[in-house]
Amino acid sequence: MYYGWVINPVEYVDTAPDSLRIDYKTDYVLMVAEVYGGEGDLDLAVRRLALLGDTPPTEMVVEAMLYAVENGYGEYDLALMQALADALQSWTPGGEAPGP
Repeated sequence: MYYGWVINPVEYVDTAPDSLRIDYKTDYVLMVAEVYGGEGDLDLAVRRLALLGDTPPTEMVVEAMLYAVENGYGEYDLALMQALADALQSWTPGGEAPGP
């Protein structure tokens, strides 16, 4: 353990959020959905989701929801992600969209 922590620790260089595993991406999408539910700022939510890569935001949320259902996330969490997914259906870049 000393060798791994002190002598030759792992170095991560320029690791991007889009390299996260699906479980961490799902948790991130859930956090974005929670904040969106409180703020109601869809453009900001989309910018936050863009940190996960080039996948369209709606697809990101749907993938996260599928993973969440398969892995027993709670109904409240699923409802938050569904509300974000619903809002994204009518979202246009720079446009106004309905609140949560």
